[in-house]
Amino acid sequence: MHTVARFALAVVSCLGLAAAADEACIDNVVLVHGNSGSPPDFDNTYVELRARGYTDAQILLPDWGSKTCPACNDHSGSEEPPVANALTAAIASSCTGKIDVIGHSMGVTLAAREILKLGLAAKVDAFVGIAGGYRGLYSCGIYPYNVPTSTCGSNGLSIGSPLLNGIYAKKLAAREFSIKSYVDEIVCSTGTCLVYGVHSSSIAGENASYTYPYYHYQLLWFTSVLQANLIN
Repeated sequence: MHTVARFALAVVSCLGLAAAADEACIDNVVLVHGNSGSPPDFDNTYVELRARGYTDAQILLPDWGSKTCPACNDHSGSEEPPVANALTAAIASSCTGKIDVIGHSMGVTLAAREILKLGLAAKVDAFVGIAGGYRGLYSCGIYPYNVPTSTCGSNGLSIGSPLLNGIYAKKLAAREFSIKSYVDEIVCSTGTCLVYGVHSSSIAGENASYTYPYYHYQLLWFTSVLQANLIN
């Protein structure tokens, strides 16, 4: 083969390899389950991400909190390290230097707290909150006249709690999204989903919010394609 032709083929081959490498370089993803949940709650999301080319190493699934005492869990103490460690590990190993975070239920507010506490917002490209109690839950009461459990206390999901006030309207990522429902049996258990006129799962300053007629866990299970689309 002519030397020039060989050189041209080599250039094309190198460009092809570079393009493939670029395509493989995507944000690592952290999937944070909800109160008394577990990583398999995200199985549909995991399968969708793997189908899109994500590797196991690019999908982190921290396991946090008590599984037998939901009322014992809050956003402070032993619940924090698994999520904090996953976030920092995801950033450390990310080829883009950025990560995406998807949380479900109390995993939304726990992930938000850790992102802010660790000063990681500039490293998060997309944050997706599914069925979260970002604005609090009426079932927990209004702080300080809250239900006397850890989950509803000062570091919990009572409306106006110090925890929620501390994350409210703070930037969590370059792009922020919520997925919510008006038939969510957890967020809307008292007959209303609204906190001071706004759906509790909506994130202040979000880029977009998506509403489906699904129950609390169905919002997680049945929106895996949307979740993947939002972080891509």
